Amino acid sequence: MGTRGDLLREVMLQTGTTQSELSRLSGVRQPSISQFLSGKVDLSDMQLERLLSCMGYCLEVVRRSVKPDLTRSERRSWGLHRELSRQLTSASLERWLPQLRENLHRLSGQVVGQPHIRNLERWQQLIDSRDVGGIHRVLTGLDRESIEMREVSPLSGILGESERLQVLAEVG
Repeated sequence: MGTRGDLLREVMLQTGTTQSELSRLSGVRQPSISQFLSGKVDLSDMQLERLLSCMGYCLEVVRRSVKPDLTRSERRSWGLHRELSRQLTSASLERWLPQLRENLHRLSGQVVGQPHIRNLERWQQLIDSRDVGGIHRVLTGLDRESIEMREVSPLSGILGESERLQVLAEVG
């Protein structure tokens, strides 16, 4: 099945439910239902669950792993930061603090525009609060925010050159 709108359409066909009837049952305006079905507006799992329940159906979400579509640069950055995450502990963070602070200071004089300035502020906050869990999430996250935070990472110079080259060879 393709989109949530496709799934909604399939159940409406199976149950013989019209857009107008689904609107009356759910309280969702008919033009909104039309937009969901046409794909002009995406609906959330919660909205879809609500509409399906009006027709006697439940939503079952099947989870599966997928390889993210990263650029070569994003993949290399993720690999390097993943190695740093492997080494990150409360103790290592304390040892890294002088280098991190120096890097943050240098980056703050070079970085312009959003989201980079906001991301540097977030790095500062994570480091100042010694939020090891939060730093792990940024170092290994594949969401857009983590990828963009790694673009202004203050962790340069932490890995030794041989470690860095080994990671880059593995990542490609």
